[in-house]
Amino acid sequence: MASTTITKCPSPMKATSNGVLQGDSPLDYALPLAIVQICLVLVLTRVLAYLLSPLRQPRVIAEIIGGILLGPSALGRNQKYLNAIFPPRSLTVLDTLANFGLLFFLFLVGIGLDPGYLRRTGKKALIIALAGISLPFTLGIGTSCVLRGTIAKGVSQGPFLIFMGISLSITAFPVLARILAELKLLTTDVGQMAMSAAAINDVASWILLALAISLSGASNSPLISVWVLLCGTGFVLLCLVIGPPIFNWMDKRCAEGEPVDELYVCATLGAVLAAGFVTDTIGIHALFGAFVLGVLVPKEGPFSGALVVKVEDLVSGLFLPLYFVSSGLKTNIATIQGAQSWGLLVLVIFTSCFGKIVGTTLVSLLCKMPVQEAVMLGFLMNTKGLVELIVLNIGKDRGVLNDQTFSIIVLMALVTTFITTPIVVSVYKPAKLATTEYKHRMIERKDTSKQLRILTCFHSTRSLPTMINLIEASRGTAKKGLRVYAMHLMELSERSSAILMVHKARKNGLPFWKKREVSDSNQIVVVFETFEHLSKVSIRPTTAISPMNSMHEDIIAGAEGKRVAMIILPFHKRQRIDGHFVTTRDDLRHVNRRVLQHAPCSVGILVDRGLGGASHVSASNVDFQVTILFFGGHDDREALAYGMRMAEHPGINLLVVRFLVDPEVAGRSVTLDIDQTYSPEAQSKDEELLNDLKHKLSKNSSIKYEEKLVKDAAGTTELIRAYKRCNLFLVGRMSEGQVVLALDIKSDCPELGPLGNLLTFSEFSTTASVLVVQQYQSELSQDSINSLKDGELTEGNSDSD
Repeated sequence: MASTTITKCPSPMKATSNGVLQGDSPLDYALPLAIVQICLVLVLTRVLAYLLSPLRQPRVIAEIIGGILLGPSALGRNQKYLNAIFPPRSLTVLDTLANFGLLFFLFLVGIGLDPGYLRRTGKKALIIALAGISLPFTLGIGTSCVLRGTIAKGVSQGPFLIFMGISLSITAFPVLARILAELKLLTTDVGQMAMSAAAINDVASWILLALAISLSGASNSPLISVWVLLCGTGFVLLCLVIGPPIFNWMDKRCAEGEPVDELYVCATLGAVLAAGFVTDTIGIHALFGAFVLGVLVPKEGPFSGALVVKVEDLVSGLFLPLYFVSSGLKTNIATIQGAQSWGLLVLVIFTSCFGKIVGTTLVSLLCKMPVQEAVMLGFLMNTKGLVELIVLNIGKDRGVLNDQTFSIIVLMALVTTFITTPIVVSVYKPAKLATTEYKHRMIERKDTSKQLRILTCFHSTRSLPTMINLIEASRGTAKKGLRVYAMHLMELSERSSAILMVHKARKNGLPFWKKREVSDSNQIVVVFETFEHLSKVSIRPTTAISPMNSMHEDIIAGAEGKRVAMIILPFHKRQRIDGHFVTTRDDLRHVNRRVLQHAPCSVGILVDRGLGGASHVSASNVDFQVTILFFGGHDDREALAYGMRMAEHPGINLLVVRFLVDPEVAGRSVTLDIDQTYSPEAQSKDEELLNDLKHKLSKNSSIKYEEKLVKDAAGTTELIRAYKRCNLFLVGRMSEGQVVLALDIKSDCPELGPLGNLLTFSEFSTTASVLVVQQYQSELSQDSINSLKDGELTEGNSDSD
């Protein structure tokens, strides 16, 4: 008599619990369990990303490793943990959340991919991309035959061949873009070629993946696969006809600088979900619909920017890591057992690297690229990432890849991406630009008839009005001329919009300098172009996109490349309404300090208190009082030279106040000991520049000169307070001489020097902005270097004032 076995399915999880006090365990309910899973994922992946940051690894590496650690390969070996935190009946909810986030992330990736840019890629990039796909795809098919004869017996041959070919031939475009930007290779020849080829590779991979999905359906009928492909093609064509007119209409109705109508954002996000539903119904995948709509969104204008801002933080930071964990839960390294399995892993890694590196390198050499660049291009094109995991997960869900094959290819993707950055850093040594030798590295010079070049830096539009008014005040006479390079400093982050920024910026070429013939709707560029038309100043906007820890390199390289006499940096604090200063971003001070230490020219740090108000003051309406506090030394002379140039503007009134030690106390006061660094040579140069100033007094009524005798620090401070009614203070960072030694002012901002710190104290009530100047020297004084190093040690004790 046959026995009948009845299998009882687990009851579905309810959404919320009644609470621990009523006897319910939160881990038995979907919502609290999902919250625990998400929090665990966020903590682990962020910690791993921090630990891997010294190795300059992209965050995708940390997220893949985090997923593997949470899965059965590591922590999941403990069945109690696995059943409590990731029970089988919760995986449907987790997969749904992960795919929901992935749906919108692919929409963002589509926004970052510009079809127009693909059309502009040259034949060389197209040939290299096709070679970088063809050889690894062919080798992948060969490897799949080996796998089917060993660990993947019984799988469907056609889909398996295609999935293996795609897995080995993919290049992760977003990950590669970030690696190039991190290593400062975006504007090199090899970087530009890698980006162009990777963009083509990305599109080709999606087309191949659509083919693989259509062939891997449950039906064995080839006719069904043909219908899936035809319906998918029809969907894309329909989107091409309907999407662009609607999106362009929405974009035109969004004004620059104004909030985008919520209706347009909701309608677009709803359309993304609808497109995902349609492509899932067709039998391709919901991700394709979202990606196609993202590609069709206009790349310029406020509409795409608003969509990215609304979506990316929640999706990239919260939901996307869940996808990596979902993949990690399917990855069990323990299935790779025995010499055969580990041999197959080595084979897959070798085949992937060999196909990509050799294929790309050979064709690059045929295209007459240098050997070193060709080899590095091959390594760069071997970068894997999220798209790789998407391919693998789809293949596993469709039964094309078993557990062991899936684990092997996930490890292959991890290894190939991990080795990219170290190899490029250690092997690729691009020809460094020879140190540019140029004469005018400071404003103080004997021949003042030459054009003055200044590099102004800013992080946000908040500082633009003051920066533009400072430029207006610095323009001097029309005969001499002023050329300004305005560098917008943008942090390279893990956000998808960072890749979009990189993609837009690099269209303008090395090193992101804005070309005249390129039109741009960016409001910052428009502001500078408008100012240039209204003034007699030549301005070239530029963008620097890099991590904060290496942003100073872009500033220094830009200054040296353009042979500027001064770099003007924004202070890392901003003033509140009550007069106190608050830190905007603490890491901005590190940028300023590193520039001060390594700059190839003079440096100014601008403390913004609203020079001229919140808008640009036209040349005819300029009426600024500029006060220079002169104590002596290199930096004070540079400030004075800058002020003398400003005085040539008809709307500038310059007051120079020189502080001298009262003869009655000279040599007697302990606090006024003679500064050994203030040499007779420095005193002689001070007198020479001051004599030049006095000579101009009779010719220019807008210049005034005063000398003040001081006896002690308190008297000096009180005298300085008497001049607080001005628009701009110009001071040296490390003034020299007897008087300034008495100003023993301790602060967390040594980059401003004693005078700069005094003028920015909340107790020193003034509305004047402050420009702290450091003159270029081939070697900074030891006092100057020590002050910056001391600031690094005491920065943790900074207050908010």
